[in-house]
Amino acid sequence: MDNPKKQIIINEILFWKQNKLLPEHYCDFLMTLYTEGEDIQLQNHISIKKSIKMKEKRKKTTISLLIMAITAALLILLFLMTAYFYIAAFMVGIIAILFLVYSYKFAKKHDLIAPILQVAAALLIFGISVKVSLVYFENNNVVLYTLLVANCFMWTITGIKLKLLYFTISGVLGFIIIIAYQLFFL
Repeated sequence: MDNPKKQIIINEILFWKQNKLLPEHYCDFLMTLYTEGEDIQLQNHISIKKSIKMKEKRKKTTISLLIMAITAALLILLFLMTAYFYIAAFMVGIIAILFLVYSYKFAKKHDLIAPILQVAAALLIFGISVKVSLVYFENNNVVLYTLLVANCFMWTITGIKLKLLYFTISGVLGFIIIIAYQLFFL
């Protein structure tokens, strides 16, 4: 078992077995073939985490999350600068679309990342619509309420169509809050 190439192959076989990339009996056969029947001694030396595929997978996920975090931070900085409002609005729109595309891509593989990206995209769209209302229509509350209702409607429809409970609840609660505010405070 001193051969490092053999160690890499065995780690890969274990990774395949754990992720069901090959049928279990094939992996067992390959494991027996490469270990030459020394299963008991290998348990201490072999780790699935040493698999090349596993390392690549972790690296890709870490890099993509880091890029998204940096992008979100830059967007917030751009969004706060009103002098560059056009650039900020354009960037927020592009990033919201990218978040939606990535959430669709990650929905099958990563259960936690997809909802975070969907909510981030919804909040970016919400933020840019409120900012547009405040910049271009300063004293016109009708435009603000229209955009708020449009966002709530979009969240409700998205939640119903895609069967996402958090969007459905957010949209309905948004409608209720807007109506309650109109009735009791205006």
